[in-house]
Amino acid sequence: MTIHPTSIVSSGARLGSAVHIGPYALIEPDTDIGDGTEVRAHAVIKRFTALGPHNVVHEGAVLGGEPQDVGYSDCESYLRIGARNRIRECVTMHRGTEAGSVTRVGSDCFIMAYAHVAHNCEVGDRVIIANNVALAGAVAIEDQAFISGGVVVHQFCRIGRLAMIGGNSKIVQDCLPFVITDGNPGRARGLNLVGLRRAGFKSSEIQRLKQAYRILLRSGLSLEAALARLTELDDPLVDHLVEFARNAKRGFCHE
Repeated sequence: MTIHPTSIVSSGARLGSAVHIGPYALIEPDTDIGDGTEVRAHAVIKRFTALGPHNVVHEGAVLGGEPQDVGYSDCESYLRIGARNRIRECVTMHRGTEAGSVTRVGSDCFIMAYAHVAHNCEVGDRVIIANNVALAGAVAIEDQAFISGGVVVHQFCRIGRLAMIGGNSKIVQDCLPFVITDGNPGRARGLNLVGLRRAGFKSSEIQRLKQAYRILLRSGLSLEAALARLTELDDPLVDHLVEFARNAKRGFCHE
């Protein structure tokens, strides 16, 4: 374990093995820092925050701050971060609003400089959030989504698995899994073919998703009729798309 003499580490912080704390970093009480995690200069880890093993928290990041929510009053709520995440300069992540509630970030994510993850967000595994992205409260992001720079996401919106969101988009509805969404407001632009291939999807799987995309967004069928057609395809990836669309309380981005 290495703790720089200029850092301030509370005696109430729980540090794992091989943790590195850089100069002028601040670690508050009631925090957990996992094995092999590096907290670099001027980063702040606030109370009720837990980081799993082998995270890197870059300069100036602030993790576990109080929610920016007018309904918040001081209570014990949490920020939980998984393993092997890269959290770049000046990222902010806030804990939950209500007592006992959680903001959760998965593992193997890359969260770039100046991104903001608000209270009660749920971020999956292997998610990439580029520079200056702003996630409002209670946003949910499924695994392997890619959110380009400058994107702003309205509260309670969901972004599906392996979705890609184009730069500077304004997202006010759910973004379908496996689909590129872009624009102001966001609109579906086609399948995320590059992302699907990089994720190792087979050509046959991509072809079924192409068929599903055409039925859902280009057939002119009503939503219920389109979803019924998709269910008949009997494909697990298409079934995930159907379930996501059925649960879109804010609606989802169409073409």
